[in-house]
Amino acid sequence: MIDFRSDTVTKPSQEMKDFMFKAELGDDVFGDDPTVNELQRIGAEMFGHEAALYCSSGTQTNQIAINVWTNPGDEVICHSDAHIYRYEGGGIALNSGASVRLLQGNSGRINPNEIVDNINPDDQHFPPTTLVSIEDTANRGGGVYYDFEDIKRISKICKENGLPFHLDGARVFNALQENKIPLKEYGAQFDSISVCLSKGLGAPVGSLLLGSNEFIQKARRVRKAFGGAMRQAGIIAAGGIYALQNNVERLAEDHKRAKKIEQILSTKSWVSSVIPVQTNIVVAHLSDGLSENDVVNKIKECGILCVGFGKGRIRFTTHLDISDEDLSTLERNLPNSI
Repeated sequence: MIDFRSDTVTKPSQEMKDFMFKAELGDDVFGDDPTVNELQRIGAEMFGHEAALYCSSGTQTNQIAINVWTNPGDEVICHSDAHIYRYEGGGIALNSGASVRLLQGNSGRINPNEIVDNINPDDQHFPPTTLVSIEDTANRGGGVYYDFEDIKRISKICKENGLPFHLDGARVFNALQENKIPLKEYGAQFDSISVCLSKGLGAPVGSLLLGSNEFIQKARRVRKAFGGAMRQAGIIAAGGIYALQNNVERLAEDHKRAKKIEQILSTKSWVSSVIPVQTNIVVAHLSDGLSENDVVNKIKECGILCVGFGKGRIRFTTHLDISDEDLSTLERNLPNSI
């Protein structure tokens, strides 16, 4: 099976595993795992933030950030397709007792002009607006990335209104590989950033939460309360260090292969359209009357795994375990009609 379901399915390379097995370990709850500390230092420095916190997943880093920035009864502004809203188990309500103000925007991206009109007034009838969050790249938008000018405009609006600005950067390095914005300039726009290490970067476990020293101190307490504190975590943190040092630039290869998949799918009679590819996610709209589940199962019979992505849509994702040979097999085996 050639697995295009997600960039989370990658396996650590032998070189990464060797690096992990040699990691120096300590107890991270006591703050003395040197490998975890080094990963946190590297991540914070890359984006120009004061500190970082290593967590088990991007969902955890996002949910910790939301918990730090909000109080029960507050409201979070995000896109209606945002991962923090759609795919994190109702965590905004469950973990933090907050509600959401959902904006429509474009392809998973918030239009800065929408934000001002959706900040609640200081009135007892409305929940206090206390956080704005964006996702870059936007998963359900087909892996599209934000125009950096829009990010700067949103950041300015947040500062003017006293609102923290959080980035769900599950695939932020995919965005930065395309827009070429210097990492520190990009990072300066946000009050907190979640950076996933286990997607395109290929580490087996973990995400980093970045922010100020004060923010990370609070985040560490929330991580403990959420049951997310780890002990000898350096063995998995080392995979993150290896990923940041070796697997960032190669994301461009994933993007080239995703564009090739876009071309292949565009020739199939069962595909009505493909969202123009910008990074490593390919979303195809199916022809009328076709079920995404039926199509996914039919493609599986050809030795290829993809996922349904909502009604009448399927998704392919490229990653470091996909080769040019795999694309040739995809082109050869995908049926012309279903």
